[in-house]
Amino acid sequence: MLTLRNSQDRGWADHGWLKSYHSFSFANYYDPQHMGFGNLRVINEDRIAPGTGFGTHGHRDMEIISYVLEGNLAHKDTLGNVKGIPPGDVQRMSAGTGVQHSEFNHAPDQVTHFLQIWIEPNVTGIPASYEQKTFSEDEKRGRLRLVASPDAAEGSVVIHADARVYAGLFDGAESATLALSPSRKGYVHVARGEIEVNGKRLVTGDAAKLENESSISLTNGNNAEVLVFDLAPH
Repeated sequence: MLTLRNSQDRGWADHGWLKSYHSFSFANYYDPQHMGFGNLRVINEDRIAPGTGFGTHGHRDMEIISYVLEGNLAHKDTLGNVKGIPPGDVQRMSAGTGVQHSEFNHAPDQVTHFLQIWIEPNVTGIPASYEQKTFSEDEKRGRLRLVASPDAAEGSVVIHADARVYAGLFDGAESATLALSPSRKGYVHVARGEIEVNGKRLVTGDAAKLENESSISLTNGNNAEVLVFDLAPH
């Protein structure tokens, strides 16, 4: 079964310096029908205005992934990491027993556009940790590139969660199929462009929730960038 989550139905917050769409309940956006999907808890599509950002704040016992689409995200944390995250990089922070961090857009004239993703861990109370890797456009072109997994498969970043995250770029005749156990959940988020997911047309910001499906098929893309999640049932 495929259930479409339309882009315009997401939660919306405009803080001036930050404009954010929430795929699931977050902060002041509460929708009991959209509290998460499997162990996927948050997908926020954030746009940070030039010269602004999130001040230092804390997280605990959550796997947090940042996926930058445009601009650069400056990250600083209490683990000693001071990083810039450009498009193509995937950053993973395991909050574990607790971590404080800040995220800023230091550019004077460019918005930072990124996806903030939270996945519930399958182990709690671990030491906080950080990892960041680059995945080139060539690696994602016309295929699903594994970017996060529990076992570092294919050079992906390690998440302490029963989930695998893939990124792909699709245009024209490019296509990909991902096998999925029917006992698990699949989730496809269209970061930009348009694409068909199991025959259903999705556009920028749309998502597809898949249950009791044996595969995820991506076809007929139009400058599409997608994230695909293979998730544990909650």
